Formats: sequence, structure tokens, C-alpha cells
Amino acid sequence: MSPGRDGGREYRMVVNAPSRTLQGGTMIIGAMAVIGLIDNFVVVISQEAGLWQFHFIRSLIGCAVLVTFCRLTGRRLVPANPGAVLLRSCLVAVAMVLYFGSLAVMPIAEAGSALFTSPIFILVFSVLFFRTRVGPIRVIAVAVGFAGVLLVLRPDPANLRLASLFPLFAGMFYGLGQLVTRHRCAGEDTAVLLLWFLAILGTVGFAGSVLFSLVSVPDSWMAAAPFFVTGWVPPTERFLIWTAIQSAGSLIAVSGLIRGYQVADPTLVAVFEYSFLLFGGFWGWMLWQQVPDSLDVIGILAVVVAGCLIAIRNR
Repeated sequence: MSPGRDGGREYRMVVNAPSRTLQGGTMIIGAMAVIGLIDNFVVVISQEAGLWQFHFIRSLIGCAVLVTFCRLTGRRLVPANPGAVLLRSCLVAVAMVLYFGSLAVMPIAEAGSALFTSPIFILVFSVLFFRTRVGPIRVIAVAVGFAGVLLVLRPDPANLRLASLFPLFAGMFYGLGQLVTRHRCAGEDTAVLLLWFLAILGTVGFAGSVLFSLVSVPDSWMAAAPFFVTGWVPPTERFLIWTAIQSAGSLIAVSGLIRGYQVADPTLVAVFEYSFLLFGGFWGWMLWQQVPDSLDVIGILAVVVAGCLIAIRNR
């Protein structure tokens, strides 16, 4: 290949990199706007049924809609790399179970700030699994981010509830899932990733519903996290309506989220997910009068600053 053509290709790559980041970031912001609204209504759903039943019914609706859409459009639903897609689906499913379980016991802004430690975990796992080199700024960013999470969650060692740590563990699994999305599933169709994720999440939801219907849980568990340990109950009309709305919104949002991570570097576009804190916090205030205190605000800002520092230094 001649130097001129090679130089042209290099120029196009330089020009396309910012546009891809903008494209991926726009997709993620749109997804966060949808999720920030619909996730506020998990509080309503938690009054009607358990977490596991919610995930099962929501995934069932989502899979039916997605399969019908793909049949009509002729899109294939077979992954190119089944093992990687299965791994990604399991990681993100665990993250969503933990995150939604926390929404019934804490404001969405607090749960969201802990969930969005995922860029921090992406960096940590990039170092562990992909030998990424990091300097002192990113090390400081990790420390600042986790300090911010502690300010938001404020775990009391004398009265620590496991449910209060759910969103932090969700951030860890979510970060792992996004790394797999970029490094092992970048060539997969968005519909394939979404269908497998919903199928795995629905399977987990069905298993959890059966388990907690058959097993008698201690009263202390029920008092601490009733949404998490409730088995199958007869679905009410209110539950079905809000679960259907959640399913439709999730299909739109998760599709945009997956595509955003596919078209751009996750270490660059992950920072756009912080817009969720703005959207979720706004609707939490409008709908339920959830107003974060000063320590919550400082902690959330610390997590956002840490994520931005990591994204800038990675770039």
C-alpha cells in the first residue's frame, strides 16, 4: 500500500475516533434518560410482588417482543461467540438483580451512585485481566471514587445490612460485563446480546421465585429486604402494567446502552452513564420527594469526578 493511501486511512481513523465517542455517548445519555425515569417506579412494583417475579415477567415480555421483532425483520438471534455472550449475560444479570433489589430500600440517587462505580471497576479489572498500566492520577481517582461511595452509603459496622451493599456489588458485576461487551462481544448484534441477557435474567428470576416460594426465610431477612426475599404471588393488574412499562423502557434503553459500548471505547463513553444520576435524581425528587443531603451530594460528586478522571487518563 502506498504511503499516501496509508496516511489517508490514518487520518480517517483520527477523525472517526471523536465521532464514535460522541455517537456512543449520545446513545448512552438517551438510554440513561429513559432508565432514570422508569427505574423510579420499581418502588411501586415492590409493593405488588417480589424482585424475582418482577425480573421473570419483565424478561418474558421483553423476549417475546424482541423475538417477534427479529422474526419480522429477518435478524438472526444466534451469537457468533456463545461463550462470551453467555458470560456477559450472566454478569450483567447479577448486576441488575442486585441493583433493582436495592431500589426498594434506598433512594435511586444513592443506589445509582454506587452502581456507577462501574468505571472504577472497569479500570481495576483492566489492570488485573488486560495488564493495563495506570499512573498515580488514576490510582487517586479510584480512592476518591470509593470514598464517595462510602459517603453515600455510610455503612454502619454495628448495624450493617447486606442490602445496603447491593448497588456496590452491582457496580462490580456491571463493570465486568461492560469489559466483556467491548473485548469479547464487540461484533455481536445488539439484538443477540439483549435477548440473551433477558433470557438469563428471566431464568434467574424464575428460579428465585420458585426458591423463595418453597423456602421459609427468617423474619430478619424479610424485615431487611422484603422485595428481595418474596417468592411468587398472584400478579395484580397494577404489577402487570408497571412491569410492562418497565420492560418496554428497558428494551429501548438497554439496546442503546449496548450499542454505545460497541461503537466506542468503554473507558471513554462510560462517563456518559453518570447522566443517570441527574435524570434519576430529578425524577426521584419530582415523584417521591427524595432529596439527597449534603454528604450524599459530596459523595455523588466524588464518584463522578473519579469516573471523569479515569476516562480522561485512559484516553
